[in-house]
Amino acid sequence: MMTERQRKFREKYKSNISPLYNGILHLAVTYGVGIAGIWWCLSHIENARWEWLLMIPVFLFGNFVEWFMHMHVMHRRIDVYALRAIYERHTREHHQYFTDAEPTMDTTREWRIVFFPWRVLTVVGIGGVGLGYLASLIFNANAGFIVAMTMMGYYLTYETFHYCCHVHENWFVRHMPFINTIRRHHILHHNFGIMMKYNMNLSFPIADWFMGTSDLRRGLIGHLFNGYSEKHQKEELKPIIARFRIDDSRVTTDGPQLTAQEQQVINNDLNNPRSTAGAMA
Repeated sequence: MMTERQRKFREKYKSNISPLYNGILHLAVTYGVGIAGIWWCLSHIENARWEWLLMIPVFLFGNFVEWFMHMHVMHRRIDVYALRAIYERHTREHHQYFTDAEPTMDTTREWRIVFFPWRVLTVVGIGGVGLGYLASLIFNANAGFIVAMTMMGYYLTYETFHYCCHVHENWFVRHMPFINTIRRHHILHHNFGIMMKYNMNLSFPIADWFMGTSDLRRGLIGHLFNGYSEKHQKEELKPIIARFRIDDSRVTTDGPQLTAQEQQVINNDLNNPRSTAGAMA
């Protein structure tokens, strides 16, 4: 189901990957450093009790940061070097390489377009240490270690879920709770018609539910355990999704060229309160 446009982009992208790039090494460093950081924090925690509850606000904070970065940095070109580079890598590369019609990869060299570069791991590590240190000053050392390890764990969860979104269909990704939900959620995010506004979470679609930027119209529990179901997909979005799935003539490297009617449909949905705003199922 790959279009000629996508095929040509993939060929060009892969030809520009450095011959020195090694996907296995990329993965090993990411998870090696991340797991080592988590283990180090765990090894320094002593008799923690209520401090474990800090994992909840840190997790939710990470979920909304993930949403914000995806919506307002990865899909919005900001003319500042580092932020512009994130936009280029995500909107102009990742979204051209993978579409909802063909979202999968075949080789470890393609991991370059899926996993974040190591500098992102460095930023997350520095952020985790910084917030952990702040928590240690406000509460105690246990709190600091728990905050830091939760941030690192969240990052590794993000990378793992994203990888599961772009592998070929298999029993695990279809039936594993949360994984099957985010796989459908993220693959649909790669539909050119809605990619700039919908399904911004890539771990758990909590912020998408809260902010009304999900393609589904249902409650939080329903979002988390939705799996592959499209039963609750917003009816007004279906024509846009279907149109861009088969026609990329109005697609650019900066996103879709929507008609005034399509844009109005999206604006109405995002601006109007959701009927399930307070629902849980």
